[in-house]
Order: sequence, then C-alpha cells, then structure tokens
Amino acid sequence: MEASVLNEHISRRFNKDIEDLRNNVLVMGGLVESQLSQAIAAIVRGDSELGLQVAHDDYMVNDLEVTIDEECGRILATRAPTASDLRLIVAIIKTITDLERIGDEAEKIGFLASKLAAMDRPADSYRELKTLGNHVAHMVRDAMNAFARLDVDEALETVREDERVDEEYEAIARQCITFMMEDPRSIKRVMNVTWAARSLERIGDHAKNICEYVIYMVHGRDVRHTLRPDEAAKESD
Repeated sequence: MEASVLNEHISRRFNKDIEDLRNNVLVMGGLVESQLSQAIAAIVRGDSELGLQVAHDDYMVNDLEVTIDEECGRILATRAPTASDLRLIVAIIKTITDLERIGDEAEKIGFLASKLAAMDRPADSYRELKTLGNHVAHMVRDAMNAFARLDVDEALETVREDERVDEEYEAIARQCITFMMEDPRSIKRVMNVTWAARSLERIGDHAKNICEYVIYMVHGRDVRHTLRPDEAAKESD
C-alpha cells in the first residue's frame, strides 16, 4: 500500500473515531436529559415508582461514561492527536464527567421524589421546583445543542442563564426556611424540597461547565475562573 493511500486510510479512520466519540457524548446527553425530565415529573406528580426508576437507571449513564472515557484514552495513546482534535478529546473527557454528575444529581432527585410522594403534598404541587427544574432542563438541552453544533453563541447564552437559576434556587431556599419557622412539623418535607432544589442548582452549574468546554473547543481558551466567557470569546475572534 502506497504511503499516500495509507495516510488517507488512517485519516478517515481517525475522523470516524472522533465522530463516534461525539455521537456517544450526545447519546449520553440524551440519557441524562431524559433522566432529569423524569425526576422532575416524579416530584410534580408525587410518583414514587417513577422516582425510584430514575434512580435505578443511573447505571446506564455511568456505563456510557466509562465506555467513552476508555475510547478517549485509546485515541490519545494510539493516534497522538494535535491542535483542535486534542482540544476536542480533552473537552469530551471533561463533558462526560459533568454529564455523569448531572445523572448523579437526577438520581438524588429521584430518591427525594419517592420520599416526598409519601408525605402530604402542598396545594401548588411544588410549583417552584417545577419551574426551576424546567429552567435547568432547558440549560442542559441547550448545552448539548451547543456541543453538537460547536455553537459559541448558544454556549454563552446558556452560561448567562446560570445566574437566573442561582436566583431561583436562593428564592426557594429562603421560602423553605420561612416554612420551617412557621410550621416545625413541615421540617422533614421542606428539607427534602431544599435538597432537591440544591441538586437542580448544581445541575445548572454542570450545564454551564459544558458550555465553557464548547468555548474551549472552538477558541482554544479556558475561560473558567478567569475572564468572563463573553470577553474571552471576543478576544479569540
């Protein structure tokens, strides 16, 4: 086989490996989105069985993380990627870590939903948790869309949404403190609500992280803990 033909074959195989990696990350993201959506539904409906099912299904996300991580390791060891390909693989490794942690938080929410289902339900069916959960679910979806399209604008917009999520979480936390002070009998239930809200807030943080990795993939700049993401993007244009 001539050297040029061999190089072309190797290049095609490498591109396929990279594309398979990206697709597996999107599959993992889809699993996490479904897990989160069902966890929120379990709380709103008071569905203990659904909450426990969400918690049980977390193993699928964990298994996929291991598979993708191993494939990234194989490519790094055998392909010696450079420049943008190396950035992509590094970003994928970081992204699947955040996706796995989103799955862990959804698992916690599933268990909390099961506990809340056995307690007296408020008249509003946990409206604030539903609102926060839907906001966070949109962040995760938008983060994965930004990853799929390498869309920096969508990534930046999603990063900005994290501030609103933090504000919603803080409002719920304050409300929960008020409820517990007014009615000590509600403490156990309200604490479960507080922990569920905290898990949702953390999911927003992980979605934000994924968007920062998208900016890194496109512009080659790590914007975590340094410049504002929008400023870093402008500098890289």
